[in-house]
Amino acid sequence: MFKKSGHDAIIGNDLKTVELSSKIVLPGMGAFDNCMNKLHESGLLPVIEKKVFGEKVPILGICVGLQMLMQNSEEGNCAGLGWINGKTIRFNKNKMPVENKIPNMGWIDTQLKKESKLFYGLQDSRFYFAHSYHVVPEIIADIVSTAVYGYEFVSGIEHDNISGVQFHPEKSHRFGMQLLKNFAEKC
Repeated sequence: MFKKSGHDAIIGNDLKTVELSSKIVLPGMGAFDNCMNKLHESGLLPVIEKKVFGEKVPILGICVGLQMLMQNSEEGNCAGLGWINGKTIRFNKNKMPVENKIPNMGWIDTQLKKESKLFYGLQDSRFYFAHSYHVVPEIIADIVSTAVYGYEFVSGIEHDNISGVQFHPEKSHRFGMQLLKNFAEKC
């Protein structure tokens, strides 16, 4: 999707590639603990932290990648990265209509809560979601977008050079392409 938006991207899982990166995407698909364990086992976390906190390189967490930015998750026992104050929780079935199934899979409109470089030009947009958990940041100012699936939940966050989205921009056609283009050009 980056290439379709006119930008090069490298899938890198070695120290040298990460050290040379001008932006970082933290993807995530699957279970929280598995993703956290794989990140720790990769040996990349110290260099990613150096890039994000020392060099202020922009990072974008996608789906479980967003959830990993939090302090913890109800999905597992591992600690999250803790880069954003907050937690990841399971959708609360008691707050949802019976017809809403978990996982939430499909297209949902998002609502912007503040101006955002990441969401520039995406005021009325729809993205593709596939998740059973969502984030609850402690600092309201970190919330950039929300969506509704039975109830309102956070769909995007930004804090300095750290951002994340609950949806999958790579599966969200023109809206996702614009978001990734914004990340490449404006963040």
